[in-house]
Amino acid sequence: MDINLLFKIAGIGILVTVIVQMLRQNGREELATVAAIAGLILATMLVVSMIASLLETVQRTFSLY
Repeated sequence: MDINLLFKIAGIGILVTVIVQMLRQNGREELATVAAIAGLILATMLVVSMIASLLETVQRTFSLY
């Protein structure tokens, strides 16, 4: 597992949290929700790529397919 991937996910989380808080303080609740969902999608895409890499490694290790 690459430690850089964990730092990327943490960075996305921190950045999204700051953006959402700023938008909520300015009364932009809808836009804050959209920003939170966008951050969730970005982090999920990173996790899915990591899981795909894990599955490929398992296939190579056990000579599946």
